[in-house]
Amino acid sequence: MLRDNEIIEPILQNLHMPELVEELNVRLKQVQLLREEFYKKIQPGDKWEFINGKIVMHSPAKEKHTVARQKLEYLLQTFVSIHELGQVRRETSLVALTRNDYLPDILFFNKQTSSNFKPNTWKYPIPDFVVEILSDGTASTGRGIKKEDYAAHGAKEYWLVDPDLQLVEQYLLDEKKKEFWLFTKKTVSDQIECKTIKDLSFPVAAIFDEKVKMQVVKEWLK
Repeated sequence: MLRDNEIIEPILQNLHMPELVEELNVRLKQVQLLREEFYKKIQPGDKWEFINGKIVMHSPAKEKHTVARQKLEYLLQTFVSIHELGQVRRETSLVALTRNDYLPDILFFNKQTSSNFKPNTWKYPIPDFVVEILSDGTASTGRGIKKEDYAAHGAKEYWLVDPDLQLVEQYLLDEKKKEFWLFTKKTVSDQIECKTIKDLSFPVAAIFDEKVKMQVVKEWLK
């Protein structure tokens, strides 16, 4: 990630700095107007995101994507509810960051943050933990702008789940650099431990196999 001075210094040294700043202000106002329009238009159930000044509409999810998301959401929701650790939300919850608005596949908020949610809340702050299920259409943003943006805003943990390879890439936040680093990759033969949700650990296979998922949940409920 570029540091601020690496971006600003070339502009400050440019002979056309005043014109560049004026042009940036014009562009910023245009983006702000588009974002306000986005907020007015978006309806419950819409799979729209606002990324770098553009409204991005997503295609319907494939079955493998939906199944992985549902199983992982069920696991997280069950564990978090049992231990009263906070709140789990899904792809219908809009995360509004400084510049962009995303609909993560799964997100977790700690108890303190989620205590501020109201019945009419529809724009959410940065989650502690974010999961994106990869697909052909979302892989580039999941590995790119979204990963960078979540880290820059302080999300502590980020998972990329690949339904084709049936693996999970687990990223943790470098607090100083505000960047995610790859902690581990786990396959269906591995156990994965969430670092953000205390004591949460389960087989990766539970994300893709119903019987394994239910075995895990039954153990938690004993």
